[in-house]
Amino acid sequence: MLKYQEATLDAVFHALADPNRRAILRLLTDRERSIGELVPSFPISFVAVSNHMKVLEQAGLVIRRKQGRHQMCSLDRRGLDAAKDWLDTHERFWTERLDALEAVVAEMKGGASTS
Repeated sequence: MLKYQEATLDAVFHALADPNRRAILRLLTDRERSIGELVPSFPISFVAVSNHMKVLEQAGLVIRRKQGRHQMCSLDRRGLDAAKDWLDTHERFWTERLDALEAVVAEMKGGASTS
């Protein structure tokens, strides 16, 4: 199970590392779009946008479905939820550590002024 989660996170963060893929996700936040509708927003070919879409789909960030001759794409929040959960866990870890460090520093400053 852990290996599956790690592979999923690797795929999500790999997909999010590319600015074109992040831009595609932004365009899909308001509504479903066909790949043909997405292409004019980028200085790359239809094939390149389609390849980016495959990476996003494999990462669980996009769902594709056929509608006639068009491939319709919509945002799939599962991949983003997995990344958010991972980030939230690490945020809690570091917040606790930094709070503890802050308490030690405050204690040291308090002890230094009374000497």
